[in-house]
Amino acid sequence: MIHKKISGIQKKYLSYTLALFILALFLSSIGVWAYVRNNMTRVIVDKYGFMNEKLGISLDSLYQKSDEVTAECIMDNDVQKSLRAEELQDVQRNALSKYFAYIDLNHVSEYCYVDNKKHVYTKSYSKITYEDFENSKFATMLSEKYSKTEWFWTKDTLFHTGEEALFVGRYVRSMDYSHKPGMIFLKMDQQFLENLFGKNENHTIDAAVGIVDKNGNFCLERYPQGFLINDTVRKKIVSLTQSEDFGVILKGYQTAGGILQVYRQQESGMLVFTLVPNTILYKELNQILLVLVGIYFLVILVTVVTSLYISKIFTEPIQKLSAAMENFDGKDFNHKIELHTNTELDNIGHSYNEMLNNIEQLLIEIKNQEKELRTSELNMLINQINPHFLYNTLDTIYMLARINGEETTMKMIQALSKYLRLSLSKGHEIVTVADELENVKSYMEIQQIRNDDLFCYEINCNVNAKERWVLKLILQPLVENAIKYGFCDISEGGLIRIDVQEQAQKLTFMIYNSGTPMQQEIADKLNRLAKVPVADMKQFFPDKQHGYGVINIITRLRLKYGEEVKYEYEIHKNGTTCIIQLPENGVENDEL
Repeated sequence: MIHKKISGIQKKYLSYTLALFILALFLSSIGVWAYVRNNMTRVIVDKYGFMNEKLGISLDSLYQKSDEVTAECIMDNDVQKSLRAEELQDVQRNALSKYFAYIDLNHVSEYCYVDNKKHVYTKSYSKITYEDFENSKFATMLSEKYSKTEWFWTKDTLFHTGEEALFVGRYVRSMDYSHKPGMIFLKMDQQFLENLFGKNENHTIDAAVGIVDKNGNFCLERYPQGFLINDTVRKKIVSLTQSEDFGVILKGYQTAGGILQVYRQQESGMLVFTLVPNTILYKELNQILLVLVGIYFLVILVTVVTSLYISKIFTEPIQKLSAAMENFDGKDFNHKIELHTNTELDNIGHSYNEMLNNIEQLLIEIKNQEKELRTSELNMLINQINPHFLYNTLDTIYMLARINGEETTMKMIQALSKYLRLSLSKGHEIVTVADELENVKSYMEIQQIRNDDLFCYEINCNVNAKERWVLKLILQPLVENAIKYGFCDISEGGLIRIDVQEQAQKLTFMIYNSGTPMQQEIADKLNRLAKVPVADMKQFFPDKQHGYGVINIITRLRLKYGEEVKYEYEIHKNGTTCIIQLPENGVENDEL
């Protein structure tokens, strides 16, 4: 049995410890994973972003080279002669056709120069007529910008191959006279663009790279093995062709396929993009994850072994304590335990032994006090005042006064009887607003009999407020203060008005007296009590002569309703008003 309990304690200890430890490892692994992933992503973005920028700069260089070469063609003497009014000789035409074959631009597979006299200059084997040139629609490919080198990707309708290729075109204008310009078109083979990627072969093996023209046509694409760009990424790249920015226009953009980087060549409007697949990122992260899993496994193993050893040290004395407590029958107080673990468990064992001694002493004292308790209860019942006896006695005096025709005495006794009955409230602390108003009304009637013509009173209360529950005897001390202090300087004509309202679920009492206004200093002092701790409020009026009854009311209200109670005085020219506002979450009738 002891062995099972020890196993149970150890099992719970191990399960809780292991659960907390695994949770800590899990949270730490999330943090490590997020940190490493962010760093790896940043490194990859920088690495391939630099590569993409290099590709874009290389594309800039290619464009500049093509622009320089076409500019040299324009400045050639034979080219300029072909634009003038006179006709070239056949020898000059042949020389001009061969000139374009030796321009300083690599990977030109075909060329076509058309002067302003509808003469076409191509390679010797290219039999292209001016009619063929017009039918190819290539004349519409050049923009209206003056002498700008144009790059465009289109189907080869000029040289009749039908394949899509990159063409370099430009207007050829006369340097001396204002003539109609000619046009030159260079067809570039595939190697012209592929040379860009050849310089970055190591990186392009891992990432998808490509070139897109300004019309959204993919001119060249290279992908790692087993990877293709999805339609979402393609649409994103195509949308960037409408951008007016140039240079690096997109860096580190996260997509479903990976991380996208885009460079836009300014003059041609062509884009160079690089898409790093997520597998590149996850490959590095998976290796780190495997290392973390191995480390965490070793840590968990060490934790389990250590916890088993530690739990055994503490569970044995705990089990000993448990067995002693379980076997205690409440009669044998001599079964003590001794622990020597040099820990707080020794104090627990010592406290258990003292507890047995105390229980034994308490049982003896309880038996001796039972007789005294019975005697005390009997004396308490004998000396207890019976409220019903008091009420019956007052009723008897009332009947005698009625027989003798003493109206004032009758009224006094009736008011006192009501006041006592409501004040006692069968021992309850809360009453309805209607009962509280009836109580203070009885008190004021008694005071009117004692002080004839000193004051009159008014009580106004809406129907809903009468049913609310309120702490009893909060109005009588305020009325007493009004009579005692407010009317101390008058002998007749005073007024006490009590208004009770329920607004926005808050119960508000306003007690007004028309006597001498309260001193401003005392009013300010009482109004500040709302911010004073309850325990310190009595220090404001230590003489118990001024404000002590008010402090008792505020103390009772704050203890019952909390700190949301509003209690303040307003001084008027002809009197003083005390305002009490109780919160919505006040007392309920289940306290009765």
